[in-house]
Amino acid sequence: MALHWKLVIDTTNAPTLADFWAAALDYEVEDPSSLIERLLAAGQISEDAVAEHHGRKTFRGYAAIRHPEDPYDETSGIGHGRRLLFQEVPEGKSGKNRLHLDVHSEPGGLGKLVARLEDLGATRIREVNKGPAGHWWIMQDPEGNEFCVA
Repeated sequence: MALHWKLVIDTTNAPTLADFWAAALDYEVEDPSSLIERLLAAGQISEDAVAEHHGRKTFRGYAAIRHPEDPYDETSGIGHGRRLLFQEVPEGKSGKNRLHLDVHSEPGGLGKLVARLEDLGATRIREVNKGPAGHWWIMQDPEGNEFCVA
């Protein structure tokens, strides 16, 4: 049986980076506010474990996004499919990624997608043209994490 997984990305600002990637991928930011309310009411977490972002309660230091068509737990808001979890760490990015996302445009839509990602806060780093092997852009998200757009 195949295992379930999620990709965890270190960040200095989980909610902001989750917002960027949700917009970039057309994913949904998970809303754990009802779970947080239950945990607070039961005394299982304290207020210092909670933050607010866009008027919703979130777990301090964490944010996640999920594919809008994948199943999720309606009580917790946690996705059970394609999912990215952002966790805050004290240090900033210090080197090249060892793992990165490849974002694919629709046929003929590379330029439009690159421009949209730049409008969201991404930066073009380098264009790669390998002829028949492919044409893509290496970009960085707002925190400097590299990703490819093809």
